[in-house]
Amino acid sequence: MQKDTETPILRFGIVADPQYADIAPHEAMNRHYGRSLAKLSEAVTVFNAKELDFVMTLGDIIDRDWKSFDDILPVYETSRHKTLFLLGNHDFAVAPEYLGAVSERLGMPGRYYDFAIGNWRFVVLDGSDVSTFSAPSDDPRTALATERLSALVAEGAINAQTWNGSLSEAQFQWLTQVMEKAQADGEAVLVLGHYPVFPPNSHNMWDSRRITDLLTRFSCFRGYFCGHNHEGNFGEVAGRAFVTFKGMVDTPDDNTFAIVAIFPDRIEIEGFGREESRVLRIGG
Repeated sequence: MQKDTETPILRFGIVADPQYADIAPHEAMNRHYGRSLAKLSEAVTVFNAKELDFVMTLGDIIDRDWKSFDDILPVYETSRHKTLFLLGNHDFAVAPEYLGAVSERLGMPGRYYDFAIGNWRFVVLDGSDVSTFSAPSDDPRTALATERLSALVAEGAINAQTWNGSLSEAQFQWLTQVMEKAQADGEAVLVLGHYPVFPPNSHNMWDSRRITDLLTRFSCFRGYFCGHNHEGNFGEVAGRAFVTFKGMVDTPDDNTFAIVAIFPDRIEIEGFGREESRVLRIGG
């Protein structure tokens, strides 16, 4: 029986880096933190007019301060679709006593998780797992992060930045097992994270090469979507797309968000505002 290539298998909304805070704009970086509430509201209005399976925000919901969640989460509550989150570096720019409560505040099942819709599995990473900012100073992960960052600095790596992070060994093994099971079950996999892993860039995860090598080993892997680099980016490895979505917090008035439609033979990204539209072909 011939596949229906005109009706999407599923559709979902994408928001990257609202980075809201009730503070003055950073003009030099072109970041207008307070304007993200209106931009997000506009995106939700567009999403609500569509039939979507969910809306995913690719991290950095806030720029700083625990109370910022109280202002921006009610905007998400106006969505008629399920709203999902993953963690960015700025989401941990809160008082130390709140560091362990961020994922719970966002209603996440865990700091990293996966879920399936039909034959498609979505893998949601926590790239801040081992970082210099996501755990208390006396946490072993913080010491490990310092070691990893120091080694990258010694190598002169362009992504040796304090605002990047990496996977713990436990999360990497979990990712490996999820990919192995998806491959065995005949599922297609889309990986979602905050930090880019390809192409090489100063915003990439410290362990980006290891992650890229792992994912591209699996024929079930269909692509990787992320934020963090507000300028956006795009690359391909072995025919699989790595898409970095542009940051909503940038510019005073120009918005950016997207709707992704998955078909049997392609992934269509409909960009709004500054976001680019793309058609990503699925091999095989």
